[in-house]
Amino acid sequence: MLVNCVAYQNGRKLADIPVEDISEYVSRPDCFVWVALYEPSSAELDQMAGEFGLHPLAVEDARKGHQRPKIEEYEDSLFAVLHTVEHAPEGDDSPLSVGEVALFVGPNYILSVRLHTDKGFADVRARTEREPELLRHGAGYVFYALIDTIVDRYFPVVDALESDLEKIEEQIFVRNSARSNIEALYGLKQQLMTLKHAVDPLIEVIGKLHGGRVPQACIGLHEYFRDVYDHLVRIHASIEGIREMLTTAIQVNLGMINLNETEVTKKLASWAAIIAVPTMIAGIYGMNFKHMPELEWEFGYPVAVFAMVAFDAVLYAWFKKTRWL
Repeated sequence: MLVNCVAYQNGRKLADIPVEDISEYVSRPDCFVWVALYEPSSAELDQMAGEFGLHPLAVEDARKGHQRPKIEEYEDSLFAVLHTVEHAPEGDDSPLSVGEVALFVGPNYILSVRLHTDKGFADVRARTEREPELLRHGAGYVFYALIDTIVDRYFPVVDALESDLEKIEEQIFVRNSARSNIEALYGLKQQLMTLKHAVDPLIEVIGKLHGGRVPQACIGLHEYFRDVYDHLVRIHASIEGIREMLTTAIQVNLGMINLNETEVTKKLASWAAIIAVPTMIAGIYGMNFKHMPELEWEFGYPVAVFAMVAFDAVLYAWFKKTRWL
């Protein structure tokens, strides 16, 4: 689906143009075209490839989707893939919704293709159109603005993961909550790895846009891309911090489970010892032998019962003192 097709010149919007006129505006000096597609069909991608002269390998990657975050250079154009990570709507099986954005950037054009993500970039377009002095940089500046927005949308996810971890940590020492905590922690770890897989590959590729040999489309914008790089490094540091805290929390919970199991074992052993004494006495005097000592003793029964109770009382008091019961 075509979302927008707009021509800009000298940092200002000229007009919304039909797709058939793209090649005409792209050939004008100081002019670039910004096109946004959402879940496009193969025919729409082929049409854009014809209008912009896109590289067939890049088009094929955008058509298939499920690409690793990357930035590739084709002569004087760039092809980038970024993952969007956002909170999924209530009722979804997964707490995080992962989408994909493919960006084609040339000297006089930028094409964004959104896949599996409903949240668009209307706010980015509105913001850049309010800044004509910056928009004079052309497609390269729009490329930066889109990447910056995608990266900034990672921050609320990181904050939410930190809040969820703090809530789970408050329940760590609540009795009989260790197993449920483990399940919650592993669910949180899966979300963290989803975000990590979106962020880590970008650190290296964005680093190439502000240092060393900068692609033609990004010349003059290295400071802006360095800002994006700094944001990615901050997010990466937060992810690693949460990851270490998760590992510690999981180990503590496993320790709590072992401790609970040890407590149960102690109680079972204590009650087994208490029951064993009267069982032993009753077993001895329950044997049907004619010539047993004290078998016909008048006080044998009360003495045996008293001995059972006395031994059990002593054992119970001792186990209580040692906190086995």
